[in-house]
Formats: sequence, C-alpha cells, structure tokens
Amino acid sequence: MAGEVLAAGGGGALRRRLAAGAAVLATAVLLALAAPADAQAAPASCTGRKVRTLAFANGQVQVYRGGGSVCAVTVQKHPGTKRLMSVGVQARGHHPVRKARRHARTTLPVTVYAGHRCVRVSGSVGAVTYTSGWILC
Repeated sequence: MAGEVLAAGGGGALRRRLAAGAAVLATAVLLALAAPADAQAAPASCTGRKVRTLAFANGQVQVYRGGGSVCAVTVQKHPGTKRLMSVGVQARGHHPVRKARRHARTTLPVTVYAGHRCVRVSGSVGAVTYTSGWILC
C-alpha cells in the first residue's frame, strides 16, 4: 500500500527536496573551499562601527561602538610572532573587563555595555602598554 502512494506521485516531491538540499550543500562546500585561508582563520571580531584607532609602538587598539556597546581589540603592528597581548575596556563607574592571550595577530574582542558613558581603553603587545584617557563621552 505504501508503494502505491509513492508510485502515485508522493515520491516526486521528496526527490525534489533531496535534490535541492544536495545543491545547497554542494554550494556551501564550494564557497568554503574558495574562501582564502586568512578569511577562514580570522578570529571573531567586534560588531558595530569603528570609532577610534589608538596606535602605540607595537600595535593598535581598534574601538567599535554599536547599540550602546563598546568593543575593543588589540592588533599587532608586525604580526607573525606570538606575543602576549591584552585588551581592556572600562565604562565609567564600572570595573574594567580584560582579556589576554599569546597570539600572532590579535586579541579576542572585549565588549561592554556602556550606554552613553565615557570609556577607558587599554591594550598591550609584549612589554609595551597603552591606556587611553576617558573617550567617547
């Protein structure tokens, strides 16, 4: 009885869905293989609009703002050598949030909700540290 239902036309819709799913999967695999290696290995980044780039001797701290949140990430000036790097963000009246790791390119992003508060941003690459004053007021 089940064979009669499939023979009557119920199997055609299933085959079309399977074919469409296979096509989507093949397209996704091709796009993943065609992407450059750097794009695949890039760490998670900040969302929002870049509002400041604070440069210092060994790198820079990039500051992003969007939706009341402030995000910062430290980037090495000469990537390739694994160094201890850190980034920190402090909204006025709150405790600072910091992340550190040994990496060859960037730190992990730090995001805090600041609303309309001023923020202080810090970053370091190796032994060189940078701390801003109160910004984005």
